[in-house]
Amino acid sequence: MQTELASHYTQVGDTKIHYRSAGEGEVILFLHGFPTSAYLWRNIMLELASDFQVIAIDLPAYGKSDKRLKDSYSFRYYERILSQFLENLGIDKVTLGVHDLGGPIGLYWLVQNMDQVNRLLLFNTLVYPQFSWAVKLFGLAVRLPVLSNWLTSPNGIKRAMCLGVHHKERLSEEIIQAYQAPFQDTNARKALLKSAQRLSMKGFHEIAEKLPNFKRPVQIIYGEQDKILPNVSATMQRVQEDLPQANIVCLPDCGHFLQEDAPKQIAEQIGIFMKQENF
Repeated sequence: MQTELASHYTQVGDTKIHYRSAGEGEVILFLHGFPTSAYLWRNIMLELASDFQVIAIDLPAYGKSDKRLKDSYSFRYYERILSQFLENLGIDKVTLGVHDLGGPIGLYWLVQNMDQVNRLLLFNTLVYPQFSWAVKLFGLAVRLPVLSNWLTSPNGIKRAMCLGVHHKERLSEEIIQAYQAPFQDTNARKALLKSAQRLSMKGFHEIAEKLPNFKRPVQIIYGEQDKILPNVSATMQRVQEDLPQANIVCLPDCGHFLQEDAPKQIAEQIGIFMKQENF
C-alpha cells in the first residue's frame, strides 16, 4: 500500500483542474460532491493503489481547482471538463465511482460516453429527477441568501460533515479544516453555490432515460445511516431495477460520507468488484 497520494494540475480550457492520483494499472476515477473534494477519497485510494491506478478530481468550484464565477457549472459544462480531463491524461477507459452531486455529474458524462466506462461504482448519491424532501430543501437553501451564506461558511461545512458521518469521532479538527480550506473567500463560496444551483432537471431526466442502456458491471455501496439523502435505499433499489446487473452492499454503520466512516471496508468491496470478470 502506498503511503501518499500525488497532487497534480492540468489545464482544461481556461480552467485549472487539481487532482490526486496513486498506483498503476486499470483506472478508477472518483468524483466527489458538495461540499467536499478529492480529499474525500484519500483513504480509499491509498488502500487500492497497490492494484489499480486511482484518480480523484477536484471538480471545478471545489478543492484546489479553479472557482470561476463566470463558468456555467451545468451538466454540459462538467461533461466537457471530464472528457477533456481524461484526454489530457491519455485515459480512454475508466471505472467510474460517484458520490453525492458527483453522482449526477458523473452519470450525465457516462450516458454521453458509455464506451469509456468499464464499470460503475455508485455510493450515496442522487440519480433521478424525483427528489426527496431533503434534496428539495437543500435546493431551496442554496438559493436563499441567509441560508446559502451559512451553508458555505466554515460552520456550515463543519455541520454538513458532522451530519454526514455516522462515526463522528473519526472527524478530527484537521480533517474538518481540510474540507473548509477551499472556501475561505466570498467568490469561492459563490462558485460552490453556483455548482449546486445549475444542474438542470432536463439533465436529470436524460440520466433517468439513458442509464438503463448501460450494460457493464455495476457495484452499489451505500451507508444506511444517511441523514443528507435519507431516501438513498429507495434510490439504489430503483437503480437495481434499471440496471439488473447491479450488486448492492448496504453498510449499516455508515452515513452519507461513508468514505470517512469505513474506508478500508469500502476499498475491500471495490477490490472484490474490480477483480470480477467483466461481462
